[in-house]
Amino acid sequence: MVDWVPKTRLGHMVLNGEVTTMSEALATKLPLREPEIVDILLPDLQDEVIDLNMVQRMTDSGRRVRFAVTCIVGNGDGFIGVGRAKGKEVGPSIKKAIDNAKLNIIEIKRGCGSWECGCGTVHSLPFEVIGRSGSVTVCLRPAPRGIGLAVGDVAKSLLTLAGVHDSWGFATGNTKTKVNYCMATFDALRQTAKIRVTDEQAERLNIATGPVGLAGADESADIDEQREE
Repeated sequence: MVDWVPKTRLGHMVLNGEVTTMSEALATKLPLREPEIVDILLPDLQDEVIDLNMVQRMTDSGRRVRFAVTCIVGNGDGFIGVGRAKGKEVGPSIKKAIDNAKLNIIEIKRGCGSWECGCGTVHSLPFEVIGRSGSVTVCLRPAPRGIGLAVGDVAKSLLTLAGVHDSWGFATGNTKTKVNYCMATFDALRQTAKIRVTDEQAERLNIATGPVGLAGADESADIDEQREE
């Protein structure tokens, strides 16, 4: 990473130490065009391959084979990204998809929006959100602590890497199409960032944007201990 030479304004700001967190980078509204920026600001980023398809096409010269890959990245604490790529080889295609996912990373809102819970920690979503992609529509709703992720496998992977621990999920359409299911879930999580929340609402409902770190985890553990007592 020392040999990295930034080509964008945001890259120079990160390398010079003017921007030190991913939240600050996204708040600048500058385009994110270098995956190295995400590598520096989110060193604990995890990735997962959601879908890998082999596409064959007959040409005059013979059969041509290409691979289509869909990957997700997240730090498990408020950041999630989805990327797609195509290539002649599996390895380079996966790496390209992961880089594209880093460039599409977003910061989501979390909280305790379930009327059945009211614990005030950031274990779930703060409100209901709906995302769409193709024929698939995904609805994510807040759930009380201990429910877990009552969603499909694809949505569960995205919510886990995004740092959401409890949620109800409902999906309609051709959910067997993993790419559309993944993109619809990502669109639903993007809606949490688009919905505006005032400072008074965020404080009263304990809605957190982006990472909460160890403080949020300790607070959740304290509430669990109090309940057990």
